[in-house]
Amino acid sequence: MDYERRNTKKYSFKCPDFKELRKLSSFVLDPLDFKQRHGKLLSVLSTDVVEGLLSVLVQFYDPLYCCFTFPDYQLMPTLEEYAHLLGIPVFDKVPFSGLEEIPRSHLIAGDLHLKKSEVEAYWVKKGGMFGLTSKFLIGKATAFAQAGSMDAFEAIFVLLVYGLTLFPNIDDFIDVNVIRTFLIGNHVPTLLGDMYLSLHLRNSKGGGTIVCCVPLLYKWFISHLPQTPTFVRTSNVYGGLKDLCPSLMMILFGGINYNPALARRQLGFLLRDKPNNTQLEGLFYQEGKDTQHLKQKMIHAWHNLHRKGRSELGPDNCVALEAYTTWAKKRALELKMPYASERPMSMVVVESLTLPNQDVEEFEDALAKMK
Repeated sequence: MDYERRNTKKYSFKCPDFKELRKLSSFVLDPLDFKQRHGKLLSVLSTDVVEGLLSVLVQFYDPLYCCFTFPDYQLMPTLEEYAHLLGIPVFDKVPFSGLEEIPRSHLIAGDLHLKKSEVEAYWVKKGGMFGLTSKFLIGKATAFAQAGSMDAFEAIFVLLVYGLTLFPNIDDFIDVNVIRTFLIGNHVPTLLGDMYLSLHLRNSKGGGTIVCCVPLLYKWFISHLPQTPTFVRTSNVYGGLKDLCPSLMMILFGGINYNPALARRQLGFLLRDKPNNTQLEGLFYQEGKDTQHLKQKMIHAWHNLHRKGRSELGPDNCVALEAYTTWAKKRALELKMPYASERPMSMVVVESLTLPNQDVEEFEDALAKMK
């Protein structure tokens, strides 16, 4: 099938400098113990992002269905996959919405093992946001580690990873929204929403800088490349797909949803048919432009979660039937692919060549004369 091509767009990615964080990670005495408490943050820090691969991926972003549409199938990062890659669960509670109160200095100090006077002295404004500089926090984390105060070190180190890597916003600065998200503790929905919203906004503007946790998006993408199993089976990690409610995600700058019904095959369940129009409904708003009051609807939805189990989803079966693939191919034609479709290379079997003994001897003699 020939697909009409569309022009590719130019994207760049905000990739943080891991040098200081990797230095701090050397103070972690027991990585396995750290992983049990804080998930796979160290693996995020060790990720070396190949921007070229991500540049190819984002060309396939489909703004209508909030997924990546390829010639005959679709992929999308899901709550389950991000939770698996980070090693932390998604909790049945409202994630960061932007409506939370600004935490008092004594609460921040208590969580970070700092003095209240220190938080107040180093609480500054940058880029229109209040927060703490990474220089101050790196200095405190280093001092705690050298003094053997590992609980205090880990608290600050984890906040630094969240602020500089998972939720990059202002360079060298841990803003108050990162601190609020950190204190709430339900990070995965905000991370996923951050990624989708950034892709959506950049796509609608015809390119630009993707500002989200780039290492995590990269880890998700390479997990789906052919050298590994085509689809990551994470349904057993978190218990199955979510319904429409928990696919609604809020961040400070807006809100967006994705369509987990399209991810059934990714998560290890049979994909019989195309999802119905209700399941494909798109929701998106930017902060300050929420005329339909979608934020309040999203918050309400997160108060009324329910999960779909195997009784609704059926047995494991990573198969997509013809009804879905036909619909996916039609969508790919409508969207237009950014690159020409390559025909699969045919396999050529080459018979082994065995030289007669006489020819081998002559070949060895010729090699000897060349030396």
